[in-house]
Amino acid sequence: MKILALDSSGLVATVAVVEDDNLLAEYTVNYKKTHSQTLLPMLDTIASMIELDLDSIDAIAVAKGPGSFTGLRIGSATAKGLGLALDKPLIGIPTVDGLAYNLYGTDKLICPLMDARRNQVYTGIYEFVKEEFHVLDAQMAVPIDEIARRLNSYGREVIFLGDGVPVFSERLAELMQVPYSFAPAHMNKQRASAVAVLALSYAKAGKTETAEQHMPDYLRPSQAEREREERENAGKC
Repeated sequence: MKILALDSSGLVATVAVVEDDNLLAEYTVNYKKTHSQTLLPMLDTIASMIELDLDSIDAIAVAKGPGSFTGLRIGSATAKGLGLALDKPLIGIPTVDGLAYNLYGTDKLICPLMDARRNQVYTGIYEFVKEEFHVLDAQMAVPIDEIARRLNSYGREVIFLGDGVPVFSERLAELMQVPYSFAPAHMNKQRASAVAVLALSYAKAGKTETAEQHMPDYLRPSQAEREREERENAGKC
């Protein structure tokens, strides 16, 4: 099965093509450019380099959220457009799950941290048991203190990764009561190859959707929506 995967949920833009157990190509850029400027050109470059006929793709996987609202919209719109044009199914992968899958095979707890602003993180808790991926706490938006409390309750060593690590590393040093470490640079950000491989298992389980059905999972209201709600609540006082 051949999967085209996209992830533009954070600062990183990444595109990959995986066929069964073979990574055919991956293009990842961690630079402050709008994903609308980078995602399709990256796909065009990969397609040219590996002489990819897009009609040969079996499904399109996309990191569906949480993450940057703009980035998620761009990724979802790109995936939906390709799905409609090529008449291919989509596979929406939870962003935090895809991040955690980067650390395949570790015996430690995995905790991705994506900076969600306002002292919150998009996060979850994961582990691998005999090479099987397990979700212990599904992706959520919580204060950094809350995820530290949950991790401490497990009493196990933790590996952190994601763009929230440099933001909250000092706070983690104060909060963590169990051993922990940070993933190295080649494993600590979004990678479309991880999204693609995880999507293979989704496809085998029949977890696909049509392009029309696909929607991003923002996990919480946007800043504009939150500010509007705050103004409305203030007006009621």
